Amino acid sequence: MTTKPEDDKLPKHIAIIMDGNGRWATEKGLPRTEGHKAGAENVRVILEHAKERGIKYVTLYAFSSENWKRPKEEVKVLLDLFRKYMKEDVAELQKKKVRISFIGDRTRFPEDMQERMNEVERETADYNDFHVILALSYGARDDMIAAIKRIAMDVMDRQCMISNINEQVVNDALSTHGIPYPDLVIRTSGEQRLSNFLLWEIAYAELYFTPIYWPDFNEQDLDIAIEAFGRRNRRFGAV
Repeated sequence: MTTKPEDDKLPKHIAIIMDGNGRWATEKGLPRTEGHKAGAENVRVILEHAKERGIKYVTLYAFSSENWKRPKEEVKVLLDLFRKYMKEDVAELQKKKVRISFIGDRTRFPEDMQERMNEVERETADYNDFHVILALSYGARDDMIAAIKRIAMDVMDRQCMISNINEQVVNDALSTHGIPYPDLVIRTSGEQRLSNFLLWEIAYAELYFTPIYWPDFNEQDLDIAIEAFGRRNRRFGAV
């Protein structure tokens, strides 16, 4: 078993771009939808291990705002998986006193899913040992535009002066307000881009890319990513 790193070498917040479900399935001669199912099952495994390792926050990029453009049948399967996940896996997380939040445009989801998201957030709001943030119908640019509009409205209503707009004001207007910035961003599948994920929040995060597809990314792979983070010399403000 991998030795737990010292606290100063342990990321407090890990953000994960769970990529490669479709390619995982295609390479096995399976429908892409089977890859999404395998990926959903892996979420539970990774979250449990992250909690065991002492990680306090995990943000999962589960469904981007661009994913609505995928074939209707694939989107339908994804929505069915989300429903199942929120009914079964999220309920299990609730029992373990895990706080759960959702970021993204939830208004695009069916009403029953929106109600479930709101319910889960209310019921877990007081838990503070481990916080899971699910990015659904999320896009960083959309989130920043929404934040700009909120700030502009505050300025128009004279609740905020333009001269007072700073990093904290922007933070408070984003959907991630109250959540620490990610220390480590992991992307699976070999792609080395951010894909419109937490662009404001990860300005100083360490980036870790692995060729492993998300369904195959296991506990040992997470340990390797955490250890790689611990070996890096994080010098904020250095040129």
